[in-house]
Amino acid sequence: MSLAYFALIVSIVSASALEIAGAKFGAQLGTMTAALSLLAATATARKADSDHYVRATSWGRWILMAIPVCIAAQLVPLPLSLAHPIWASAHDVLGGLSLGPITADIGMTVSALLLAVAAISALGVTILVVRNRGRAELVLFVLAGIAAVSALTLDLRRLSPAGAQAAATSELATTLAGFGLVLNLAVMQLAAERAETHHSLLRSIVLGLLGLVGALISALAIFGLSGTNSAVAASFGIALILLILVIRRLDLSPLAAGALALAALIGAAIVLTFLFEKSSGPVLLRLMPEMGAETKAALERMLADTRWFGAGAGTFAAVGRIYQSDAGAILTAPSAATAVFAEMGWLGLAALIAASLIALVRLVFGALQRGRDSFFPASAAACLLFALVQSFSGPGLLRPAAILCLSVIVGLGLSQSVSQSGSR
Repeated sequence: MSLAYFALIVSIVSASALEIAGAKFGAQLGTMTAALSLLAATATARKADSDHYVRATSWGRWILMAIPVCIAAQLVPLPLSLAHPIWASAHDVLGGLSLGPITADIGMTVSALLLAVAAISALGVTILVVRNRGRAELVLFVLAGIAAVSALTLDLRRLSPAGAQAAATSELATTLAGFGLVLNLAVMQLAAERAETHHSLLRSIVLGLLGLVGALISALAIFGLSGTNSAVAASFGIALILLILVIRRLDLSPLAAGALALAALIGAAIVLTFLFEKSSGPVLLRLMPEMGAETKAALERMLADTRWFGAGAGTFAAVGRIYQSDAGAILTAPSAATAVFAEMGWLGLAALIAASLIALVRLVFGALQRGRDSFFPASAAACLLFALVQSFSGPGLLRPAAILCLSVIVGLGLSQSVSQSGSR
């Protein structure tokens, strides 16, 4: 597993660092190294590894397969009544077979399919390679460090006079900063539990201070320099970590834990209802910052025309040109949820939300059942909750680096939610 482990680390570091730096090939390098890690893990996997993977993904292995299968189905020629309208128009003009794919841009959908396969590969490889607790800790440190550096770049850019010029990388940095806040809190919890279990006190203090610095940098980026909705999403993640910590530390009975969780759920529902009711218009656009009337009208028309199966994964910008009145302008996705709906339809958006909620529940129960390693699944659940809420307010989760990092985070949490020993 050493090669798979090394390739996984290179994948998340290269994809994140290069995308934050503005390099064009960061996503491609991250995807290729994720594929290499999958090949290495497949070649060296033992029966114990296979059994561990089955246990970790028992919550819904079908979901992992359904995502790329649904994207691949958009490439299959179908009757024009199910295909994208662009192919019906082409048939009326050029003739030929009365078939066409769901997607409006085959090339972009193929790219999206490859990214989805890379993300699922990263999740699966992570589940295998972090069975060893030492490797799990190192992956946590790497993820926390990358996210904190990304938050630092956001801090510096927003505080500089030219800070508004890098909107795309700022959205990615905001998403990674949210991950960084949660992951560095997990590092601090790791340091505290090391001190409690009679590890080196000096190392625990140094580790805790590094986690504190990373958490403060990320908190400044999220709560001080990002939008209100991103701050609310991060607050949900922190609240979930604290909820799990309180239930474990106080050793609450199942009835008391259920009552506390229900109260937290009701509170979250009230906050989300308030946020969604502050604005009018389509639900998917209500958590978005203010935008121009022309842009909003174009987005509303695009969402209204979206079919059950969408216009094809990765095709938002291509389809957006049809609705943009200014020929020189580009209609970009204002949020990840909007892009998923336009590209995959209601079915795709509902499936992704359902998959996220199932994984979230699995991670929370895993954190409550684990002992001293509970911060792994707890932080993964908090990151997933942050991503779910933040997907309605910004497009950061559309970037390959964010997708790969979230896949590794969830894989880390799933693996450690069932692992019973440091290494076997």
